[in-house]
Amino acid sequence: MLIRFVPIYMERVWGGRRLTEVYGRTLPSSKPIGESWEMVDRPEAQSVVMDGSLHGKTLHELWASPERKKIFGTAAPDAERFPILIKMLDATDKLSLQVHPPAAIAPSMKGEPKTEMWFITATQPGADLFVGLKKGVSRAAFAEAVDKGVVADCFHRIETKPGDCMFLPSGRVHAIGAGNLIAEIQQNSDTTYRVYDWDRVGLDGKPRELHLDASMRSIDFNDCEPSLQQPDADPLVSCEFFTTRRKKIESAEMLQPSPESFTLFFVHGGTLSIGGETVNRGEWVFLSADSGDTSVEPVNGTCDMLTVRW
Repeated sequence: MLIRFVPIYMERVWGGRRLTEVYGRTLPSSKPIGESWEMVDRPEAQSVVMDGSLHGKTLHELWASPERKKIFGTAAPDAERFPILIKMLDATDKLSLQVHPPAAIAPSMKGEPKTEMWFITATQPGADLFVGLKKGVSRAAFAEAVDKGVVADCFHRIETKPGDCMFLPSGRVHAIGAGNLIAEIQQNSDTTYRVYDWDRVGLDGKPRELHLDASMRSIDFNDCEPSLQQPDADPLVSCEFFTTRRKKIESAEMLQPSPESFTLFFVHGGTLSIGGETVNRGEWVFLSADSGDTSVEPVNGTCDMLTVRW
């Protein structure tokens, strides 16, 4: 069964309108949209099935149903909520310098760990990422840089291009630079500790809160100058929470889903037909674990896609 969810658009001070410009999406009014939550099961936000026999059902209803193992696979964990969150990010301006708490200490701070990955789908000139620390930056040097307002100088900077991919385990300091459009695959978490926010104000006109004590507890100070993922690696990213692969197809193939896992598709380039249904560039669709053999083929040329599974 192929399932489409209605995107949830989030206004952000650093957002823009590139989801319209690049993918032709219809966004709400003229607000700066920084995030599109493509698949989410949280108390404050619920993905809803767009159409078909499950039209109107929430992701949580599907997850909590007796059909969980059929839909999500026999490897679906015994968790209260669907444990993966999928987003599209439009960083028209740079995001705050931040960190997510590691699993070992997150509960003590009443937070949630978040391991994630970024796949760069489009860039503008000068686009970059701030990821990890520069070599030689100690805890003391970092704290001093925070006090002096120059902490950005402690971050490792990487220029980006479409197709680049970065893995971000909890504890890795990071920020998305301006000019990136990103597909983000992450643990189902919304805990972020801000180190620095470029001295700007939020949508309410007030400076956004910083979380310096929690950040200093969370940062892995041994994590220096990480590299982008290898573009031809298979899988592209594999961790205990998800496995992501990138594949280019030029002709029809028969996909044989495993009963252990769903398959989540993202079309990076071209147009894809899955079981006779068209999936356009920039779209995410969910194929249930009990789908059986399913035809997958490009429409008019080559299709470049990501797949996400347990």
